[in-house]
Amino acid sequence: MKGTRLKLMLHLYNWSSSVYANIFKWNKKAWGISKEEFLAYPLGSIGHGLGLFYLSKGFDVMAKLENHDVFHIITETGTEIQDEIAMQYLLLGNGKISLYLIGMIVIGGILFPEHFKYYKKTFHKGRSLQKFHHIEFKDILHYQLTEFQIALYSKNIQINLNK
Repeated sequence: MKGTRLKLMLHLYNWSSSVYANIFKWNKKAWGISKEEFLAYPLGSIGHGLGLFYLSKGFDVMAKLENHDVFHIITETGTEIQDEIAMQYLLLGNGKISLYLIGMIVIGGILFPEHFKYYKKTFHKGRSLQKFHHIEFKDILHYQLTEFQIALYSKNIQINLNK
């Protein structure tokens, strides 16, 4: 049964990611940066971390969805299907609302109820972080990843995007 649920959710996720990028992100430009170009960013930077993420996972850059991949590296959230669902819970906790997010939470929660404690934990994690879901990370790829994460997890450090 779990194999069937997984296949269904992976199919929906792959299909919906493409639809989401083309319909809901119609007015957003792709970053136009390759995996190799991300790896050319300074060591320790968000951009370099993104390049390492793509390399280690064997992923290609999905145009218009690059910010989502940055969410994975700054929050250290995995990429298995339950992690993708958990990411939506995390983003909801962080204040993001979208039709796609709600759909993933509802369908993922129904298909994988055994991960509810994990989803609840990531929702609370999202609430505890400074707001980040609105940031256009292309503009700050040169920022040091660790420094950004420290600021993200701290209520006492103001995230200043004017560097």
